[in-house]
Amino acid sequence: MLIYMMTEAEMELANIIWEQEPVGSGELVKLAAERLNWKKSTTYTVLRKICENGIFRNEQSVISSVMSKEEYARRKGENYLEENYGGSLPGFIAAFLKKRKLSRTEIEEIARMIEEYRDEECENE
Repeated sequence: MLIYMMTEAEMELANIIWEQEPVGSGELVKLAAERLNWKKSTTYTVLRKICENGIFRNEQSVISSVMSKEEYARRKGENYLEENYGGSLPGFIAAFLKKRKLSRTEIEEIARMIEEYRDEECENE
């Protein structure tokens, strides 16, 4: 499932929302002015765009997420894999390792993650 890829500006506002949610639109305007030096109109324009694309919702001037920051990042990663490696995680890893060596710690951490996944899969069978 494709996901809307937020621009850098949209991500800046999204991060504020994720930190503060649920957040009133007036409070969001204040936070965007303080942290991003944005005008009210800029905040509302960017907010409208990210709400239209299903990442956040604005109900009665209270903004909350439709998907968590982690879910958004996971789905972005899945899109990247699909678009660039035909959805193949091993294909991505092979391409990645051609340019970068993993440290022993990274290898152990990845192996631990795979074992945890394998244990969960065996429990679900």
